[in-house]
Amino acid sequence: MSSGDPDRPGPDRPGPDRPGPDHPCRDHRGEAMAAAIAAVDRHIQAHADELRDLAARLIAFPTVSPPGRNTGEAQAFIAERLRALGCRVDQFDVYPGDPDVVGVLPGTAAAAHASLILNGHVDVAEVGDASAWSLQPFLPQVRDGRLYGRGASDMKGGLAAGLFALEALQACGVRLPGDLTFESVIGEEQGEAGTAAATARGYRADLSVCLDSSGLQLQGQGGVITGWIEIHSPATLHDGMRARTIHAGGGVFGASAIEKMAKVIAGLQDLERHWAVTRSYPGFPPGITTINPAVIEGGRHPAFIADRCALWITVHFYPDTTAAQAAAEVEAHVLAVAAADPWLREHPPTFRWGGKSMIADRGEVFPPVPLLPDHPGMRLLADAHAAVTGAAPRLDMSPSVADAGWLADAGMPTVIYGPGDLANAHAVDESVAIADLVTACRVIARLALRWCSRPKEEAVA
Repeated sequence: MSSGDPDRPGPDRPGPDRPGPDHPCRDHRGEAMAAAIAAVDRHIQAHADELRDLAARLIAFPTVSPPGRNTGEAQAFIAERLRALGCRVDQFDVYPGDPDVVGVLPGTAAAAHASLILNGHVDVAEVGDASAWSLQPFLPQVRDGRLYGRGASDMKGGLAAGLFALEALQACGVRLPGDLTFESVIGEEQGEAGTAAATARGYRADLSVCLDSSGLQLQGQGGVITGWIEIHSPATLHDGMRARTIHAGGGVFGASAIEKMAKVIAGLQDLERHWAVTRSYPGFPPGITTINPAVIEGGRHPAFIADRCALWITVHFYPDTTAAQAAAEVEAHVLAVAAADPWLREHPPTFRWGGKSMIADRGEVFPPVPLLPDHPGMRLLADAHAAVTGAAPRLDMSPSVADAGWLADAGMPTVIYGPGDLANAHAVDESVAIADLVTACRVIARLALRWCSRPKEEAVA
């Protein structure tokens, strides 16, 4: 948009922080706000090809995790675009070769107005068998109104929509009263929690939006914690001793750790069914609180009785439960199962929960995100979606997990809202509808305009 555009807010025209004499910026219905929203919205629609190209440029960076440690170039690209917007940019390594980038667009009256975080991860899922793809995963292509490439849905499309929203605000001469923070983080695909690293550096806002794949719906999420259950035998016995450990009169108090783990797995299935029958949470289908026996490792050689077995489990829990509570309940149940077995009673299982990285220490935690439909920020986001699409958004709970949990865990009202969907995330020939990129960008820009112009005292539910 040229500087001479009559609809563009500028030094001589009202914007949300430069209201006309009869239209104070606190009036969200005022003409200044309406004019700014209209100008930014027109800009995004008129430059939809630039948004598409930005998403394609992000997809072209092969930021696959695992192995990770490969996001530096992509993050430098994002950091430079944030600097061009006048953001204060903080770029710091979470792991060597995997930096977070946080850009803060300072508000003109930040102390008095609501602040917003837009968050997304730059890493993408592994490609798998590239021969199964009909195109090159990191050479993005457009087909039938969709942008294809690894990360298109999860979630470089969301990153592009959020970043382009900031660029549209600048192009239209809008300066927000409240702070707007853009976080491009690493490690989400492997539980490496770049978002937790950003919150640990003190980044907070009155509202946070995780731009991950939600199908343009407002979503919360349950929590996830992984854990290892291990069984160890103090004695290592030859395979030839097995008969003496299982038959009458053998006289050897021994056991196979693998066979004993089978009892633990059966006990976990009982607990999983109990949770499914007795627990529920609004927005979730019944039985989402699963306990998945994902990986089992045990034994050392066919000539030995297995003296060690380890089970890697994934536990899903509702937002009204913490990771520590879920882990404690699993432990108590497994130890009760062990107490009913003569050998396990003497050699009870041990537990190791969570972790900071599936790559580094084979563990992860994703805190839950309660959905807060009555929070003023959620209402503004829902209103923005309805204004852009002509229909109210669905409010529900994601069946998956995202870094939104770390934002909520830091005490921020948080919602997941972005283009893309789980059917495309991690899929062969991953794609996102270009129309959805544009819709997400328009909604996010409208939210930023209205939320960051809201007095801080009105930013609390």
